[in-house]
Amino acid sequence: MIITRKAIHRRTFLKGMGTVLALPMLDAMTSALAATARPPVRLAFVYLPNGIDMRNWTPSYDGPFRELPPILKPLESLKNDFSMLGNLAHATGNAWQSGPGDHGRACGGYLTGVHVRKSTTDIRAGVSVDQLVAKKIGAETRFPSLELGLEDARQTGSCDSGYSCAYTNNLAWKTETQPLPPILEPRAVFERLFGDGVAMTPEARARENALRRSILDYVNEDLKKLKGAVGPSDKRKLDQYATAVRDIELQLERAEKDNAQGILKNGPRMDKPYGMPSNFAEHFKLITDMMTVAFQADLTRVATFIVTREGTPRPYPEIGIPEGHHQLTHHRNEVALMDKVAQINTYHVAQFAKWLERLKATKEGDANLLDNSIIVYGTGLADGNGHVHEDLPTLVAGRAGGAFKPGRRIVYQRETPMTNLFVTIMDRLGLPAEQFGDSTGPLDGLDLA
Repeated sequence: MIITRKAIHRRTFLKGMGTVLALPMLDAMTSALAATARPPVRLAFVYLPNGIDMRNWTPSYDGPFRELPPILKPLESLKNDFSMLGNLAHATGNAWQSGPGDHGRACGGYLTGVHVRKSTTDIRAGVSVDQLVAKKIGAETRFPSLELGLEDARQTGSCDSGYSCAYTNNLAWKTETQPLPPILEPRAVFERLFGDGVAMTPEARARENALRRSILDYVNEDLKKLKGAVGPSDKRKLDQYATAVRDIELQLERAEKDNAQGILKNGPRMDKPYGMPSNFAEHFKLITDMMTVAFQADLTRVATFIVTREGTPRPYPEIGIPEGHHQLTHHRNEVALMDKVAQINTYHVAQFAKWLERLKATKEGDANLLDNSIIVYGTGLADGNGHVHEDLPTLVAGRAGGAFKPGRRIVYQRETPMTNLFVTIMDRLGLPAEQFGDSTGPLDGLDLA
């Protein structure tokens, strides 16, 4: 670690005993000659499975937000921080295409913009937009991209073959034949972010678990020295960052303790990887807290997050819904079942809203982490009952470092390709693309007040 009273290098790490702790953006990392340097823009895609109850998603107006529809009510305090896009479509998901079924096409084609229709022995999609961006800017960070998720298909028994899983459980594709599976176990994410990359033997891991210490203990002396070399504002940032890291550790410890003791607060025990929280909200917070820290410390600028796999039968007993999600979406227009789908959708949005609030509360330069991000929240299905791939529910949160001006619903011409949004995002990130998937050009409106 190199510390001077003039400036601290942006790539400063604190190291100790298998721990590598990157630092958040500090005022001391900006020299007088680079005072106008802007923080980087981060990109994340958050994917929802099984479609949305469109009755309670779609506003009756376009233009600046007025009253939000019921499913989006948890985002009320964030009206000026996201835009809602209407009439974007994925023609690649149409039911007449052969391949892994609607759910596989919805997820497998979501970020690739290509038809998924190969045989069971020839798994192919296309390079996903996140990986194109990662290839452009990934060398500037420790991890070119992060692929994260919440559900192991083995847990739900909803994955009948490797062929099916390849499409329903993967958003990111490095090549047309190489999906990048999401990391599901929180401890594995934590060790990837804060470990030194050296593989541990089972014996070493058992010893570490028995003598579990905070990673902050290993870098405490260097952290004290660093805090003595920076101003009051940076001291506060370092304290807040250390608190966030410690909170993640405590969340992990609680999840692992509950898992080890077989204490599941919201239903019967299910087989799952060690340390997987049984409660959806707890798991969502743990993963998004680590995404926040990864963005804050500039460990990565690109992430995909699949919020349970496409076609998931996951129940939500914590909100009074014991039926499986996928089963409910085939509601045959029965209002009672549709209302339960809307309840699940609202529960998901509530967790997303809490994450956006944490990003917004994380100061970075003259703005905050949400301002310096592009967060796409959406799905490859609209109505799950009819497997509709048009007018896909899509939110775009953040200001892209000042390039986007959120706070409105924008309705495009019917069947506008979803890939037009991806072309627009790539352009804002310095990666202009004439064509991506079935795109016809960039979207307008995202940069309008």
